[in-house]
Amino acid sequence: MELMEIGRSGIQASVITFGAMGIGGGFRYPDTDDQESIRTIHAALDAGINIIDTAPVYGFGHSEEIIGQALKGRRDSVVLSTKCGLWWGDEEGTYRFTWDGHKVKRNLSSRTIRIEVEESLRRLNTDYIDIYYTHNPAMPPFNTPIEETIGTLMDLKKEGKILTIGASNCDPHHIKSYLELGEVSIVQRRYNMLVQDVEDEILPLCQDNGISFHAYSPLANGLLTGKFGRDYQVPKGESKDGDPWWEPPLYHSALDFVESLQSICQAYNCSRSALAIAYLRAKGENINVICGIRTEKHLQENVHGAQLKLSQDVVAEIDRLRAQRIVQS
Repeated sequence: MELMEIGRSGIQASVITFGAMGIGGGFRYPDTDDQESIRTIHAALDAGINIIDTAPVYGFGHSEEIIGQALKGRRDSVVLSTKCGLWWGDEEGTYRFTWDGHKVKRNLSSRTIRIEVEESLRRLNTDYIDIYYTHNPAMPPFNTPIEETIGTLMDLKKEGKILTIGASNCDPHHIKSYLELGEVSIVQRRYNMLVQDVEDEILPLCQDNGISFHAYSPLANGLLTGKFGRDYQVPKGESKDGDPWWEPPLYHSALDFVESLQSICQAYNCSRSALAIAYLRAKGENINVICGIRTEKHLQENVHGAQLKLSQDVVAEIDRLRAQRIVQS
């Protein structure tokens, strides 16, 4: 498995990441089996994937706990990234959503960050976290000054509890503030063959400042796998519910685009899932792709995608097909 440096941190990570949201279980992933999750983590490590991305809100601590169990005896060979800022410990913060009976708020105050990092260290059974993300920026009415947030994160780095800082779901002005007030080694946003708004400002900003980019949702919630038919309707409550890409006319034009990739998949002897991962890797040397992995059967396609090398001509052809097929974006 090819490795890459995370920003200028010195941390060496595999070019794809084990995305651990699904192993948290809960109402979004009710069929998750903890022992299978542990076996899958071990298989991923054996395949050369050495970075795992999680968050406290994934199963309200359960994802972190399972990772902590799986990494007993192997912690030093793994890059761990987790997050702070989605808070359910008390009523402080700006309300965002309710999952599994927990009212979740955005809160990036120094007080809650310090509570969250200690809880994550305990659940992950580790003394340090390699990459510590702010999960979402603060927002009104509980709009923590960014100076307070970054100051706390830099203090945690000095204390050795985190090794470097990441920013998830952020905008360009957040990234610039992180750079002015402290540091940011990696930025995490949704990016795939369909959703490409980060190409306008965020990717160039990362490239100009030596920041890695962590692409999540590379398969667009499964839409890019080619496994959904034209009559498919999203069940109420699923993560895809309300996503315009899963509703006409975008949904049908996306299927047209996915079907048009068949000849490229045949040329590379790969699945559409592997092609989607390889496409993102070909978009920039600083791009690391988060692959949601819940079972060992998901693992092989992800590894294949990391190993595929697409020419820039093929990348340009994929972009041309997208422009030709997608009715709007």
